[in-house]
Amino acid sequence: MRRNDLDEDDLDRVFAALGNRTRRRILDIVAMHPGCAVGEVAEHFEMSRIAVQKHLATLEDAHLLVSARDGRERHLWFNAVPLQLIHERWGERYRDFWSSRLTRLKYAVEGEE
Repeated sequence: MRRNDLDEDDLDRVFAALGNRTRRRILDIVAMHPGCAVGEVAEHFEMSRIAVQKHLATLEDAHLLVSARDGRERHLWFNAVPLQLIHERWGERYRDFWSSRLTRLKYAVEGEE
């Protein structure tokens, strides 16, 4: 992933990672507990640690998680940059679109009163 842009492959990885409720829950857990260990995340789920690690790998591949080893433990941090880039790419574009439409609707409704 380039620093200020997402190519199509990056977008596919981010959306695929976010398309799973377990991975979204993992992101929520890590965002609330920056630097938590993999084992701490795994405690929140009724699945094997290996299954959780597969989800973590998908999130790391999408650059939504960053990890660092500390001895035998791996600590995790949420990386919001890919989501911010997606928001900048589409959110701002469509905000202007809908804002103008809503303004026209407001004037149309007020004009009928």
